[in-house]
Amino acid sequence: MVFSKWVSLIFIVHLFGTMPTLSSSFLTAKELADIPVNFLSYAKRPELADWMVGIRRKIHENPELGYEEFETSQLIRNELDKMGIPYKYPVAVTGVVGYIGTGSPPFVAIRADMDALAMQESVEWEHKSKVPGKMHACGHDAHVTMLLGAAKILQEYRDNLQGTVVLLFQPAEEGGGGGAAKMIEAGVLENVVAIFGFHISHEVPVGSVASRPGLIRAGSGFFEAVISGKGGHAAIPQHTIDPVLAASNAIVSLQHLISREADPLDSQVVTVTTFNGGGAFNVIPDSVTIGGTLRAFSKETLMQLKQRIEEVITGQAAVHRCSASVDFPLDKPFYPPTVNNGDLHEHYLKVAGDMLGVHNLKVIKPLMGSEDFSLFTEIVPGYYFFLGMKNETREPLASNHSPYFTVNEDALPYGAALHASLVTRYLLELQPKFQLAEGKVRDEL
Repeated sequence: MVFSKWVSLIFIVHLFGTMPTLSSSFLTAKELADIPVNFLSYAKRPELADWMVGIRRKIHENPELGYEEFETSQLIRNELDKMGIPYKYPVAVTGVVGYIGTGSPPFVAIRADMDALAMQESVEWEHKSKVPGKMHACGHDAHVTMLLGAAKILQEYRDNLQGTVVLLFQPAEEGGGGGAAKMIEAGVLENVVAIFGFHISHEVPVGSVASRPGLIRAGSGFFEAVISGKGGHAAIPQHTIDPVLAASNAIVSLQHLISREADPLDSQVVTVTTFNGGGAFNVIPDSVTIGGTLRAFSKETLMQLKQRIEEVITGQAAVHRCSASVDFPLDKPFYPPTVNNGDLHEHYLKVAGDMLGVHNLKVIKPLMGSEDFSLFTEIVPGYYFFLGMKNETREPLASNHSPYFTVNEDALPYGAALHASLVTRYLLELQPKFQLAEGKVRDEL
């Protein structure tokens, strides 16, 4: 679609001015408010909405795990090529970073994760996963699609962007894969002054969003422990040193960290999720391996839990005459809590409110689920929210990471338009609050 087809939109008169630099001072409050409304109208047009549905289904049929998203990445690059959007590849193995706008500061980023989960899809439909044991069960296929949809919208308005939008297609978000960390190491946040991201939600109605200022998601980590004893015949346990008993007591004692040591007003979680040892009903094994996750709403609490988990497991092993080694895997790094920037929260309320109506902006409590988007927000101001896809007239949708998880594709236009609106309005309204330090300028285009 060419720009001439947009002349009927009120704010285009201003966006097509002959002035070399535009800012919110050239637009009335109503004209700023019209931007997200018009972006949503555009995103709902059949040519774009149907295109997004097709993209999402292609990705869904071909799920790829973290750092294996080669076909997904190729699809993204093919679509960016068609749009005429420059990009960098590879970034963090399979990641793609696109650029729309002036190529000059300020830079503002929007992010989507790309990876699938190692699970078998149980939903029988025309576009079911074609890869045994792999499934997009967390909506990342929709996330990529909506970021591509936003790219289409933004590319139409590229000459009117007052800065540069950075499109981050990130690998390996799931399971502590560390995709965000690798992208940061690759320099994707260099000179970026703000970043936005979201996750689809089966609990929030379609046409609504949910978020909160400040803390929104917990920090997390993983642990694995090997408890070693002396194996032997189950009929003569007195001749053994039983690691099963030691591991069992360690698991119970780990729960006391929450019930007896944690501040009840400072939510924390320690969950043991794996217990492996032995292979016969009548043999006490030489060792047992347990593993799990820890969650907390502050880095300090997370580190305290980490210390106490190691102490409890080694201590309980010693009580039962066993030894223990506790590992916090380097390939599953700790994620800090996700904290929403206060200024960006106010920006989100204005933009989403203009698009959806303030009655469709839901406030949620902080969640114990973690997100490596938090690594971005430790470096630059960031904002994370949930995009609704629940249709209250249909059957309830399955939760994330379920083999029956499905996406309500009616949500796709909302996500694309919100991505585009948040960064467009940001560059018009808020960028002066986050001016770059002098001398840190780059030209990506």
